[in-house]
Amino acid sequence: MTKYFAGPGVLGLASAFLSAVWAAAPAFAAWAADDPPADASATVSADTKAVGAAVKRDARAVAKAAKDAAHQVAGAAKEVAHKVAAASKEGAKKVAAASKESAKNVSDAAKHGAEKTKTAVKSDKPDESRDK
Repeated sequence: MTKYFAGPGVLGLASAFLSAVWAAAPAFAAWAADDPPADASATVSADTKAVGAAVKRDARAVAKAAKDAAHQVAGAAKEVAHKVAAASKEGAKKVAAASKESAKNVSDAAKHGAEKTKTAVKSDKPDESRDK
C-alpha cells in the first residue's frame, strides 16, 4: 500500500503563496482606506432613506398586527366573561332553589316533629277526666 505524503515541495509552494498574500495585505488595506468616490454620499443617503422607509413600514405593520391581536384577545375575553356570568347566574338560581327546598323540608320536619312531640306529651299525661 502506497501512502501519499505532502513532501517539502508542496509545503514550500503553499508557504510561498501564503507569504505573498500576507505581504499584499497592507497594500489592500491602504487601497481600501482611500477616500470613497464623490457620489458615495448620495448613494449612502439614498440607501439610508430606503432603509428608514422600510423600517417605518415594518413598524407600522407590526403595530397594526399587535392592535389586531389585542382586539381579538379583548373579544375572546369578553365572550368568556359573558359565559362565566351566565354560568354564575344559573348556579345562583340552582343554589337558591335548593336552599328554598331545604328550608321547606326543615320547616316540614319541624312541624312534623312538633306534632309527634305534642302527641307523645298527651299520651304520657294521665287522663284527669278519669280521676274525677
